[in-house]
Formats: sequence, structure tokens, C-alpha cells
Amino acid sequence: MALSPTDVARLARLARIELSDDELARLAPQLDVILDAVAEVSQVAGPDVVPMTHALPLTNVFRPDVVKPSLTPAQALAMAPAEEDGRFRVPRIMDEEA
Repeated sequence: MALSPTDVARLARLARIELSDDELARLAPQLDVILDAVAEVSQVAGPDVVPMTHALPLTNVFRPDVVKPSLTPAQALAMAPAEEDGRFRVPRIMDEEA
């Protein structure tokens, strides 16, 4: 299945990435190659192959939680440039409502 520049434009819009017409035309065949490679790997992996995210098993190293002295909320908020309702106030980074 070949990706068209229209398909790439739709994906870019969903990802909120602005692309020029030249970029859309250049990226469409590149993304198509990537999708073909993923499809090829999917065909090779049989039912006996366990899906994994890493080639080697990963193990998290945990340490015991230790309570240590820290700042009180009032002390932490005293250092903030802005505070609202007992929380840090930060500038809005997106123009839409969450």
C-alpha cells in the first residue's frame, strides 16, 4: 500500500506537524519504505515468537523508599515566580482547552 502525500498530510495534521508540499512529496515514499519494512517483520514473526520491546530482558533496579527531610509546600511555593491555589502557576503552552 503506497502512501500518498495526502496520507502524509493527514498524519502530519494529526501529529500537529506543519509540512510543506515539497516535504510531503519527499516523505511519502520514505514512510512507505518504513511501513513495508514493518509489514515484512510482521510476516516473519510466527506464533512461536514472543513480542518484545528489547532484544535483552530489562530489569528495573529499585531502592527502598527512605523518608528524608524536604521543603514544606509553603517553602517550595515561596521560591516560585507565581502560585495559585497552593500550586505552581505556569504559563499556558497550548492554545486549546484540555
